[in-house]
Amino acid sequence: MSSWLNDDTVLLDSSCPLPLDLPFTPTMAATLGVSHSQLRRLLARGLVRRVCRGAYAVSQAPDDLDLRARALSLVVSPSAVVTDRTAAWLHGVDILPRSALTVPPPISVFQRPGTRSRRDGVTSGERMLLPRDIVEVGGLAVTSPLRTALDLGRLLWRYDALGVLDQFCRRGVAADELEAEVERFKGMRGVVQLRFLVPLADPRAESLAEGALRLHWLDAGLPKPELQWWVYDEHGVALFRLDLALPEVLFAAEYDGAEFHSSDRDRAYDLGRRTWLADCRCWLIEVFVKDDLYRLHADPARRLQAGLLEARATLASRTSYPTLRPAPRRR
Repeated sequence: MSSWLNDDTVLLDSSCPLPLDLPFTPTMAATLGVSHSQLRRLLARGLVRRVCRGAYAVSQAPDDLDLRARALSLVVSPSAVVTDRTAAWLHGVDILPRSALTVPPPISVFQRPGTRSRRDGVTSGERMLLPRDIVEVGGLAVTSPLRTALDLGRLLWRYDALGVLDQFCRRGVAADELEAEVERFKGMRGVVQLRFLVPLADPRAESLAEGALRLHWLDAGLPKPELQWWVYDEHGVALFRLDLALPEVLFAAEYDGAEFHSSDRDRAYDLGRRTWLADCRCWLIEVFVKDDLYRLHADPARRLQAGLLEARATLASRTSYPTLRPAPRRR
């Protein structure tokens, strides 16, 4: 191992016996001369990452759908159909449980009649699937995007479920297809939730969390918002979009995810953008982060209700003498 790994190693290269562009299992790594303990050290140093439970790749291998399918094919039985969260992940919708940061989530599959999975880390069961519910992805049998969206729309926590429906709509599942399929689940678990959420699904939502925020907004009794509402400068150029907006009262709500809103540069940009929106376009904006939506006993509804009340009460004073300031520099 020391011949291809030392303290100065930034990324594994061709001198490493592990494949650089394909996933592998611990057993495959051992046959290539990398023991289980060595693999654990590589994982701890970030030189190797876990693609899914039981399958790994070097850290620089692309996280694309092809690699995901190849990784799953190493640990999923040929007799299985990939379902639920795992199927969504394979279709490009990442809805892993929040515990996935510390514990690899089990792989969800449906076993075809007469077969059963006994592999550790694989949850399986039986489910009524029609031939049109199954597609092939990278050689794997997987529930179709439509069927996966419907299953997760009825089985997940409702705030996650709407986000999933949004994201599958962004990937081409049509709203009328969802609506046409709902009643086939009559009498099944979660169908009441599915009936409520399907008409709300909207491809304009850009993240799962935006779906959660929108459902909190509607639960709070606020009027239906506009999604990704554009705000223009004095020359009519579209500058910024607001996640959820009521343009009539210049009130908006936005979700700041850690990925794009946590660095000093991100925060400075957000401050400049929102200062201009408030001072030059008179918007009142409520900003939410992960804990505001997902922590135990989170209650964003109160802030949303209070924000709308303030927006209505201050609309006249905010719009009487609006100033026009230069827009902040875009990144």
